[in-house]
Amino acid sequence: MKVILENRIKELRARHNLTQEQLADIVDVRRETIGHIEKGRYNLSLILAYKISRALESNIEEVFIFREADK
Repeated sequence: MKVILENRIKELRARHNLTQEQLADIVDVRRETIGHIEKGRYNLSLILAYKISRALESNIEEVFIFREADK
């Protein structure tokens, strides 16, 4: 089974007036990492997903969307 991970980080960052750099500082990663996650180019850990969700005052399910890929 192939799973696709999408996210709403960019949208939620905008709601909180956070730049990628500011979010990166909060969750202790590089700005480039946040950019890669937003574009779906980075397979992040559950712990980092939790930290990002907390920083965006959301739960993981609100930030990250998991769906099965069509076969």
